[in-house]
Amino acid sequence: MAKSAEVKLAIFGRAGVGKSAIVVRFLTKRFIWEYDPTLESTYRHQATIDDEVVSMEILDTAGQEDTIQKEGHMRWGEGFVVVYDITDRGSFEEVLPLKNILDEIKKPKNVTLILVGNKADLDHSRQVSTEEGEKLATELACAFYECSACTGEGNITEIFHELCREVRRRRLVQGKTRRRSSTTHVKQAINKMLTKISS
Repeated sequence: MAKSAEVKLAIFGRAGVGKSAIVVRFLTKRFIWEYDPTLESTYRHQATIDDEVVSMEILDTAGQEDTIQKEGHMRWGEGFVVVYDITDRGSFEEVLPLKNILDEIKKPKNVTLILVGNKADLDHSRQVSTEEGEKLATELACAFYECSACTGEGNITEIFHELCREVRRRRLVQGKTRRRSSTTHVKQAINKMLTKISS
């Protein structure tokens, strides 16, 4: 059997937006009410995506990390799910500053990110419209989903699978760029040698 591709995913968002609930819903198809908001957990999960086996390592951050911890998590991750709560405008307003830190840490690479508005079942308490979520995702140049970890509404599995696809696409592109630059170096070295020989 072919070796599975490994992908490191990290979930960010302020405490209480439902990061753990989304991860647990994805892994077990269940909703669990009680969480310790100060815990961070790492999960391993294998899935077949587009006929290929992918091993995911998913870091569920606590949302209360200090800057050094947060930056460490950002360096570790290859793909990011940034979650806000549609009933909490403050959590939505934290998305852009978070993305700016990610950009800073990951540069010159582009950040592979999916924006998720959770608690879509609480539409009556909504403070952030779907249109605002879509507009922010367009600005961040990333995919956008609204979901409910509680009811399972919105395709939570698709969020993680799409992020894996995106990480793998970026790797291919970066791999090609690297290969191209190394062949260029070889050509330049050969040309230098030839120039020396002929001079």
